[in-house]
Amino acid sequence: MARTIKPPAPLDVAPGERSVFLAGSIEMGQAEDWQSAVAQGLGDLPAVILNPRRDAWDASWAQTIHNPQFRGQVEWELAGQEAATCIAMYFAPSTKAPITLLELGLFARSGKVVVCCPDGFWRKGNVEVVCERYNVPLVGSLAELIAEVRRRLGGE
Repeated sequence: MARTIKPPAPLDVAPGERSVFLAGSIEMGQAEDWQSAVAQGLGDLPAVILNPRRDAWDASWAQTIHNPQFRGQVEWELAGQEAATCIAMYFAPSTKAPITLLELGLFARSGKVVVCCPDGFWRKGNVEVVCERYNVPLVGSLAELIAEVRRRLGGE
C-alpha cells in the first residue's frame, strides 16, 4: 500500500524506495484537488506519494525567501522532486500554473517527468514543445497520467 507524505512532514523516503512527486496546479480555489485522485489511483502500489498540497496552507504567508514557512514549503517541494523516482505534472486548464512551468523547466532533462496537459491549458503549446524536445511523456488526462506513473513505478 502507498503512503502519502505532505509538508511540513520530513521527506522520509528510504534509499531504493519508489516514490512519485505530484507537481502541478494547486492555485487554491481554481485547481481541483487532482492530487487526491492520483493518490487514490496509485494507492495499491508499494510506493511513497509526495503530495505538496498542504492540509493547512496559509494564503497570508509572504512569498519571500525571508519567510521561513514559505521558504520551507518551496525547499520541501524542490527536495521532493529531486529525490522522487517519478515526477507527475498536471497542468489544469483553469489555472496559469507558473510554478509548475518553472518545475518543468528544471526537471525536463531528468528522465523522470510525466506530464498531463489537457486541451485548454493557456500555454499547452509551450508544454508540448518542451516535452517533445526532451522526450518527456505527455498525456491528456488524469487517467493516462495515473497509468503512466503506475508503469514507471512497476505497478503494471
